[in-house]
Amino acid sequence: MSDTFVTPDRARRIARWERTATRLEVLAAWLIALLWLAPLAYIFWAAFRETEVALSFQPFTGWTFDNLVTVWNTAPFDRFYFNTTVLVIGLSAGQIILGSLAAYAFARYRFPLHNFMFTLVLLQLMIFPEVLLGENFRLVANLGLADTLAGIGLPYLASAFFIFLLRQSFKSVPLELVEAAEVEGASRLEILWKVYVPVARPTIIAFGLVSVSFHWNNFLWPLVITQSVESRPITVGIYRFLSPEIGINFTALTAGTVITVLPLLALFLVAQRAFIQNFLRSGIK
Repeated sequence: MSDTFVTPDRARRIARWERTATRLEVLAAWLIALLWLAPLAYIFWAAFRETEVALSFQPFTGWTFDNLVTVWNTAPFDRFYFNTTVLVIGLSAGQIILGSLAAYAFARYRFPLHNFMFTLVLLQLMIFPEVLLGENFRLVANLGLADTLAGIGLPYLASAFFIFLLRQSFKSVPLELVEAAEVEGASRLEILWKVYVPVARPTIIAFGLVSVSFHWNNFLWPLVITQSVESRPITVGIYRFLSPEIGINFTALTAGTVITVLPLLALFLVAQRAFIQNFLRSGIK
């Protein structure tokens, strides 16, 4: 057997190519980041500009806070914020509780039609929510929950993605830990809370962040099921600024968008390190 010999020149060429590849990867990452940030940056730019100069590049003139003040006073954004906060917190909590119980059952116990029922859960991942708009509307209306926050949240209360993700995390828990807890006299719920949940905490937190972001920005289903200000979330609340009957006020639209995304953006900027760490530990891409 002959040893592979790398000459100094070849080693230098390999190192040079590796450095070049690293620089290209960093450059590509920066380009993608700039492409993603450009629309958001322009929205913030236009939201604080006077209408006459919103579409032009005049950085030293035309700055104003009037757009935000006008939009806030025109629509009941305090009510929209309240509705959205209640909806998002309630939905995320419900998804985590129901998903944890379902994932615990699928990971820990064997029962009749176990594989068939888990297959049904996986099938839900292949169905886009928009496909079920009509059926969901009929179900919610028959239950008398149309135009309510409960009606908005009901179709999303059980998350197949979370059940699948958490089941995989729960299956990594050593059986010896479960048996030790059973010997100590722990109940099934105590085993879930004290053994399984601590192991899967990064996954739960990461999913909670995804759920909050998704339902804060969800638009189509709330638009279909709500009719009154009392039940509209903030995304549907700013829809009035897109009304073709009165024309589009571009600066008002961007100001409304800023009002909508600002809480989530501020939350991410404050706790971005914790967010990234939990996503890396959970394995969510």
